[in-house]
Amino acid sequence: MTDLSAFPITRKWPAQHPERLQLYSLPTPNGVKASIALEEIGLPYEVHLVSFEKNDQMSPEFLSLNPNNKIPAILDPNGPGGQPLALFESGAILLYLADKTGQLVPQDAALRYECIQWLMFQMGGIGPMFGQVGFFHKFAGKDYEDKRPRDRYVAESRRLLAVLDQRLQGRDWIMGDLFTIADIAIFPWVRGLVGFYGAGDLVGFSDFANVQRVLAAFVDRPAVAKGLNIPPRG
Repeated sequence: MTDLSAFPITRKWPAQHPERLQLYSLPTPNGVKASIALEEIGLPYEVHLVSFEKNDQMSPEFLSLNPNNKIPAILDPNGPGGQPLALFESGAILLYLADKTGQLVPQDAALRYECIQWLMFQMGGIGPMFGQVGFFHKFAGKDYEDKRPRDRYVAESRRLLAVLDQRLQGRDWIMGDLFTIADIAIFPWVRGLVGFYGAGDLVGFSDFANVQRVLAAFVDRPAVAKGLNIPPRG
């Protein structure tokens, strides 16, 4: 039987199925990247809720796996060379799962790197910028009288949406016919921007027909629909 006792995180979140990949997460735009990918791939996994309300992400056990105190994080008992692998950062997790299973990424070397560049486009642009729009529009930032910070992030988010919309012209997905980790990275954030953050009108989301079209196709996928609610918030 697989033994994960050497990893302190298993003391707070004991593994009922230690032979399965362990996912520590919350259903946020970053968190659901991992659960959607796992559902699309069909890889057996066990999920553990990391509650921000309880500050679970600041616990010594979680920090032992991710010193950056962010979700998601994984512990794969069947990592490279058959050894357990602990991993954090959602982009790194997506790449790892794609490489581990040979799914959700093009096999052609040039197309693989093209896919990775769009993954980085989300990590470096869409995620941080959409998150700032959410802060200034939905959360504490809405009380700031000076709207220049909000407007700066709104303008940059519109620019990013325009880049994405152009890329999707004539394509089903970021990489054309193939659904990949780039889509899994990007569209939970698009969904969150117009849904959870309620910033659709603010960023003029109706101007981006291709993004709207692909977002609708994204959430209509059964694995995506399931992954968007994993783990349940309890």
